[in-house]
Amino acid sequence: MYRMPKTIHPLDFPDDFSTTREGLLAVGGNLHPITIINAYAKGIFPWFNDDDPILWWHPHPRMIIPPSAVHISKKMKKLLNKTALRPCFEPGRDELYQITLNQDFMRVINECANKRDKNRTDTWITDEMASTYITLHEMGFAHSVEVWNQNGELVGGVYGVAIGKAFFGESMFSHETNTSKLALIHLCQFIDQQGFTLLDCQIENPHLVTLGGKNIARSKFLKLLNQAETNLKQPSLAFPSHQTLRQVSSAGA
Repeated sequence: MYRMPKTIHPLDFPDDFSTTREGLLAVGGNLHPITIINAYAKGIFPWFNDDDPILWWHPHPRMIIPPSAVHISKKMKKLLNKTALRPCFEPGRDELYQITLNQDFMRVINECANKRDKNRTDTWITDEMASTYITLHEMGFAHSVEVWNQNGELVGGVYGVAIGKAFFGESMFSHETNTSKLALIHLCQFIDQQGFTLLDCQIENPHLVTLGGKNIARSKFLKLLNQAETNLKQPSLAFPSHQTLRQVSSAGA
């Protein structure tokens, strides 16, 4: 573990992955968007509470889902048959749920920040963190998947960062049963069609295991990053951009 310098300028990270047993790699630094991109390119991510210093993590083992191997249970297959992927929500459709991409990134990240227990006031998605990811979204690096019910209510979603052919999942939420799973499955199917080779899930949890999440060694994870060409630090062109969304919105007005 090492300490990052205190500066307002973008920072990069050395190729030193000597972490604590829990996976803590570094402390300090800043949340400049370029710092975040440099971190994700090496599989490093920030995770801390509002009253903590900035903490950077590189867990070992690492949980991933190969996009082509996402597990879809019989129950979820039935639910998927009642959904449709569209550029934007269309009222009056028969599907139980409609899925969109980058339609409302800000609301998705806000819902993820607010998903904690009502008796708790802490969240790792601090105001500064949310602001940085919104900037990354505007830069073409951060993306969201939204799930809308028949009333046009946002009831599920997931967001994360795409660099090269890797998608780094950050957080998801659900207001109706299985809607976060719907979002993640649609994300996997979409990025698989776009040639992505990796969905990073960071650390294990039972929810992700049911969707095919598996732990791999750090050495294998680093090889997958190399195959996904994250070192080039290029945004993905697979997701709809702000300009595309404005055109869709204007056409539907």
